[in-house]
Amino acid sequence: MAIKILQQSRNQKQKEEAYILFAKAADMGNLKAMEKMADALLFGNVGTQNITAAIQLYESLAKEGSYKAQNALGFLSSYGIGMEYNQAKALIYYTFGSAGGSMMSQMILGYRYLSGINVLQNCEVALNHYKKVADYIADKLEKSEGIPVEKVRLTERPENLSSNSEILDWDIYQYYKFLAERGDVQLQKALYYFLKAAKAGSANAMAFIGKMYLEGNAAAPQSNATAFKYFSMAANKGNAIGLHGLGLLYFYGKGVPVNYAEALKYFQKAAEKGWPNAQFQLGFMYYSGSGVWKDYKLAFKYFYLASQSGQPLAIYYLAEMYATGTGVLRSCRTAVEKRLKFLKKRRCTQWHFSYGIELPFKDIHLARRLYDMAAQTSPDARIPVFFALMRLETVHLLQDILFFNQFTMRRKWKKLDNTLGPYWDLFVIGLIVAMLIFLLRNRYR
Repeated sequence: MAIKILQQSRNQKQKEEAYILFAKAADMGNLKAMEKMADALLFGNVGTQNITAAIQLYESLAKEGSYKAQNALGFLSSYGIGMEYNQAKALIYYTFGSAGGSMMSQMILGYRYLSGINVLQNCEVALNHYKKVADYIADKLEKSEGIPVEKVRLTERPENLSSNSEILDWDIYQYYKFLAERGDVQLQKALYYFLKAAKAGSANAMAFIGKMYLEGNAAAPQSNATAFKYFSMAANKGNAIGLHGLGLLYFYGKGVPVNYAEALKYFQKAAEKGWPNAQFQLGFMYYSGSGVWKDYKLAFKYFYLASQSGQPLAIYYLAEMYATGTGVLRSCRTAVEKRLKFLKKRRCTQWHFSYGIELPFKDIHLARRLYDMAAQTSPDARIPVFFALMRLETVHLLQDILFFNQFTMRRKWKKLDNTLGPYWDLFVIGLIVAMLIFLLRNRYR
């Protein structure tokens, strides 16, 4: 109940009501409620931030086997926030978290083994950790049978429509984008616009109506027959999404008998029009030998084409091919890079910058260690290392400020490179040095 209230909350009062319920459930020993309360104390979601109390609660949860608590303690230990800075202890917490099934801990350990942070650098072990996370997400995607909701840019003038119809096509784009990005439930309104545009002759609308009925929702109850009807209407107009939809129906036998030859035909037509999901399906058919002879070269070709448009499962299967050396030369590093790209596409980047998924936040401790090694190796490196460390510490300071502001400025941080250029931090350091020189000059006048 509290989770539902929190998800639907639109103001602080509703959030407070949710956390009152969490507090009552926590007093009764509910572990999930206790985890929510610990998070609230750590980030100050409701009331005053209390890191000490949060740590105490996390420690009691960790004893009960809570992997979320082990993740949190590992993170706090690795940065020395509210507790002793201890990388070895953090590694233990992350290891227990990963053993408990935590995908976040798997990500962290993967990055640590890839970079050699407090462990021996080992690409194979890193790959194993990343594989578990990627397999978990890919399994969820594949359960939706290759038709995950995604953002789609509709073509502007593919069908020589009238001005009114073009406006309707734009409405379709807006509503579909709205649904895909925000996960809103205003499906009835979206379906209304799709139907209106479909009557005006929009093949895109026909295809998306088919997609809605294939997936099934409150506005469009699942109906393979209706999906087939609208996909066929769109396909007859040469629409790639409609062609792909028909391919899916024949491939999985939804409303029609399984027919790999028909599926292959429709996927090929859609792939020729550049539709990435169809390119992925072709790759999967050749990779798995579904209705065709296994052909890893063709599988790689289609997976690669689909991956260029960001199709997540195509990236996943490319990583699998590089990891196992199937159809390509085996490459641990390339497999890891592909898995990271896949995870980024599935928005795992929000699983904390410090775990090495979002590279704008490099590992501070590893960087310091490498700079120290460089300075010890050559006296000529000391001055460049000094300036590099100044840059690093400036970034670290700003990073800590962002952390204690509960990550509210994370998006703005990520945009700094785009707005001010890649060397904005050097510019800030330059200003600081100039200010120091100015103050020293004034002092000794």
